[in-house]
Amino acid sequence: MISTAMILAAGRGERMRPLTDHTPKPLIPVAGRSMLDRTMDRLQRHGVQNVVVNVHHLGSQIADRLQGRARIIREDHLLETGGSVRNALPLLGNGPFFVLNGDGLWRDGAESMLGRLQAAWDPRRMDALLLLHPLATAIGREDKDRGDYYLEPDGHARHRGTAETAPYLFASISVCEPSLFNGTSEGPFSLLKLWSRAEAAGRLYGLVHDGEWFHVGTPQALADAERVLG
Repeated sequence: MISTAMILAAGRGERMRPLTDHTPKPLIPVAGRSMLDRTMDRLQRHGVQNVVVNVHHLGSQIADRLQGRARIIREDHLLETGGSVRNALPLLGNGPFFVLNGDGLWRDGAESMLGRLQAAWDPRRMDALLLLHPLATAIGREDKDRGDYYLEPDGHARHRGTAETAPYLFASISVCEPSLFNGTSEGPFSLLKLWSRAEAAGRLYGLVHDGEWFHVGTPQALADAERVLG
């Protein structure tokens, strides 16, 4: 059982302005319920007992909303995705944990997506397991989106690199092993750096999401999501 999760909720959400001038992006309502509340509900249903959330921009709003439901780490300056998780490692324990973007939005397919990730996780082979979604069916995707990963028949994920396109987007959720962060230094860095290292070692895998996934990057994408979910 993966019983720990880290939610990344510190970003400013610049492309969602002016909505994010007064409300942190994870708390923006989508069809009546915020993205962060939807994620917390699913984690709770899955049985995740230890949730850590990093905050920065308008962080007190997130801390107030999650009071009693999560442990909050306040960042004086943005640490990016990898730096934020590294900073939170003392609260995440010694086992694998979910990492989720605070503005992630999805609907499960026939089974719970978190349950599918947990079932696919194998620490003997993996340092990280990424949720991937077909580029062609991502709701709210933009014309500039070219995809992020290829998926090999054996489940290995391979980054697009210099290729023009790739069939799968990274769908903002992963399972990570604490050892993935061995040798890293304090300060800002991207999780992509660590996934690239895991890929080179043959220990980066992917799982294709079988439900709906929403890229809520702009007010227009928010409207698209509300039409589907409403």
